[in-house]
Amino acid sequence: MTDVTLRSSGYSNYAARVYAARPELAPLVAQWAQTPVTREWIEARFEELCTRCGESGALDEAALKTALRRLRTDVFCTVMERDLSGAADVAEVTGAMTDLAEVTIQRALAVLSADLEALFGEPRGPDGERLTLGVVGMGKLGGRELNASSDIDLIFVYEEDGETAGGKRSPLTTQEFFTRLGRRLIGALAELTEDGYVFRVDMRLRPNGDSGPLVCSLGMLEEYFYVQGREWERYAWIKARLVSERESDSAQRLAKQLESIATPFIYRRYLDYGVIAAIRSLHQQIRQEARRRASMRPDKADDIKLGRGGIREIEFSAQVFQLIRGGQAADFRIRPTLAVLERAEAHGLISTAVRDGLTGAYLFLRTVEHRLQYRNDAQTHAMPVADDERALLASSLGFTDYAALMTKLDAHREFVEQQFDAIFADKVSGENGCGVADDSAASWIWSSALADDSAQEELAARLKELGFADPSPVLARLTGVWNSSRYAGLPERSRERFDIVAQRALEAVQSIDPARRGDTIARLFDLLEATAKRGAYLALLTEYPAALDRVLSVLSGSRWAAGYLIRHPQLLDELLDDEAIASPFDWPEFKRSLLARLTAAEDAEHQMDLLRHAHQAEVFRILLIDLAGRLSVEHVSDRLSELADAVLDVTVQTVWKQFPKRHRETPRFSVIAYGKLGGKELGYASDLDIIFLYDDPDDAAADIYAMFARRLITWLTASTGAGTLFDVDLRLRPNGESGFLVTSLDAFRRYQIREGDAANTAWVWEHQALSRARFSAGDADIGAQFESIRADVLDTERDAAALAREIVAMRERVLAGHPNRTELFDLKHDRGGMVDIEFIVQYWVLLHARTHREFVRNAGNITLLKIAARSGLIAGDEAETIGAAYRRYRKLQHTLRLDGMEKARVDPESVREEREAVTRLWTRVFAEGTE
Repeated sequence: MTDVTLRSSGYSNYAARVYAARPELAPLVAQWAQTPVTREWIEARFEELCTRCGESGALDEAALKTALRRLRTDVFCTVMERDLSGAADVAEVTGAMTDLAEVTIQRALAVLSADLEALFGEPRGPDGERLTLGVVGMGKLGGRELNASSDIDLIFVYEEDGETAGGKRSPLTTQEFFTRLGRRLIGALAELTEDGYVFRVDMRLRPNGDSGPLVCSLGMLEEYFYVQGREWERYAWIKARLVSERESDSAQRLAKQLESIATPFIYRRYLDYGVIAAIRSLHQQIRQEARRRASMRPDKADDIKLGRGGIREIEFSAQVFQLIRGGQAADFRIRPTLAVLERAEAHGLISTAVRDGLTGAYLFLRTVEHRLQYRNDAQTHAMPVADDERALLASSLGFTDYAALMTKLDAHREFVEQQFDAIFADKVSGENGCGVADDSAASWIWSSALADDSAQEELAARLKELGFADPSPVLARLTGVWNSSRYAGLPERSRERFDIVAQRALEAVQSIDPARRGDTIARLFDLLEATAKRGAYLALLTEYPAALDRVLSVLSGSRWAAGYLIRHPQLLDELLDDEAIASPFDWPEFKRSLLARLTAAEDAEHQMDLLRHAHQAEVFRILLIDLAGRLSVEHVSDRLSELADAVLDVTVQTVWKQFPKRHRETPRFSVIAYGKLGGKELGYASDLDIIFLYDDPDDAAADIYAMFARRLITWLTASTGAGTLFDVDLRLRPNGESGFLVTSLDAFRRYQIREGDAANTAWVWEHQALSRARFSAGDADIGAQFESIRADVLDTERDAAALAREIVAMRERVLAGHPNRTELFDLKHDRGGMVDIEFIVQYWVLLHARTHREFVRNAGNITLLKIAARSGLIAGDEAETIGAAYRRYRKLQHTLRLDGMEKARVDPESVREEREAVTRLWTRVFAEGTE
């Protein structure tokens, strides 16, 4: 034998002992280490060892154990040699050890199952189907991240109860058969023989831990998840996967059923912030155990896995994103830690710099971990204390000395620690656990004092300390909540969070306008009561004080916004997304992303919910920017109108894809917007005035598109678990409520353009409406043809006097339909208000578009007033005055609607100048027009 110098023999005490005991191994390792360690090589090597250990390749249990252990030694030494020589990266090391675990589990099961079946027969289900034992790999085995000397966490499962077919011995129940098989598998892997062991096996993650049965049926597992499953077990199961064979029919059935049971347990369908506290608690328990061990063994105190900034903190930092987001974003349902960090970066949850920093730290820590374990093949994560051991470790990693190694290691750990604290550090401070001092007014108020009638006077005084000028209604509200059955019935953890949010809010409300404090607190408790049963929302407000601050800002700024948030509490998540709030609106990307999510959705109900959630999130985003004072009323309406267009377009595409009567890939169908949507003056609660046009030569087109339109309206207006999308008004279609739901383009053209007697033509009122109409969604070619028809209609020559009489008469009908019996001025409907301005502009458009083509543009009333000035119909300064009046009316209307007022009415003196200017213009225009 030629002498071979191996890095592993010089560094690893374990390798030196193995090479001394098996002299033929060193040159083989030198040869094997020339190429990466692959699963194919591991399987081929096992076959060679089986041939040597068994007679003609047939293995009994003793020969199996020998072959498995020698395989482990061969793989371990080869991986170690490649790693120490710099040929293998962390991925190869962990991948090879994972492949080794899978191969040994699968091959051992095959041999042991055959032995047991020879005695008891095949395990069968109730219908006679063959059953197999499923071995679930947890933790690093599940994530394909096994370290060099790792133990393996396993759980044994099987499909359902039955019994074996019988053989040399009496049949067994499947429970007993698989229990025997599981015990023998553990022995084959973990029993220490003269050849060592394969893997230490840990079964404590199974249902009920050491006190539970060794194997469980899927039915038992599902019941356990539903009844007893704890938050930390969700974390444990996040990397779980079947590592036993998956090719047979029984294994494929088992895998599919296991996934359907585990996925809803691991991932919640909502954004699950409650998991942060659960993982933090788990981490604290692990740290306490690490400190306990350290106190017993001070020489083992510096633990790179469990210590601050260690491997576990990187894993937790990654997995928390999966548990929070995985219910809604399926691409988070992956296992490897580094892949999760990549997804978190892609979703904007961490920056590229943070992803790179955590990735670099993870790879370095895993490399150090492997070096520590190579030394004596020990499952250790403790840095050495002896000087010679430290020097050897540093040299193996390429450092000049141990101090240089520690400088690098500590830099990585400090970065990890900072990032971990940013995600997990308990933001609840203060002696009472609420971030509020024990002796503060807020702490005193939200307490058991609310249940004490004799404390009411003192509570009122404390509320005055917080700036509530009239504490009585606030005190009544707080007392009612504290003594309510809903609050009393909350789970303990949810009630603790409720208390934290309540006290913090009472403290924070002092920064709000005193006139709004009472309303803000009342609205907050409305929100808390509405969401208290969903612990994730309370967790979010507890874990992220910034979110609570923004909630208070929204609640104080708008009663309508408060109601919207209470109806759609999932929007609380939007309060954390600074980037989304600050980024520009990109409607093409919004449509692309939404279509992709709809395509991936499981059914129509899920698609309808996704549409509503997407629309609600964007409305709320616009609202947040609006309340921050960064959008004018005009820009708010523009954004809301653009959003409606985008959602309508996506809905048309989605409904058509699953419409059973569709006869072409893309519908020749278009949505035309009228009213506020048509004029891009949409408000937060506006309904949509729309009509539907089609242009399709198919003989059945009329029926097809009528059915499609009805389906589309259902998608737009139906109330689902996610709420409603839009209220839709279709009365502006040709012939109104008596007309067809969908109109062909030709019929629409004939209806709108005067042909023959007046009885068959559209009314002036409809042409007024058409002046504010535009293409919104669907087939753009139909939209272009509609715009052409609209231009032709507006271009029609009209008699000024007749047109003026029609519009004046219509104005009287509108006024009569909106009576105002109060002393207040109705900004929209009263004389001198918004309708007067709109009718004046529409009169000019219909009368002068033929000679002043700019009027054809659907440009909004303020711009059209400027066009009127350029056309000589009104003086420039008067156009500015009327435009300013319209702008002010809209702003006041917007503010009042946000404050929950159904009718926008104000003190008439506050807008006296505007009313008088509009009235003067109305009188002059229509007096001239009717002369």
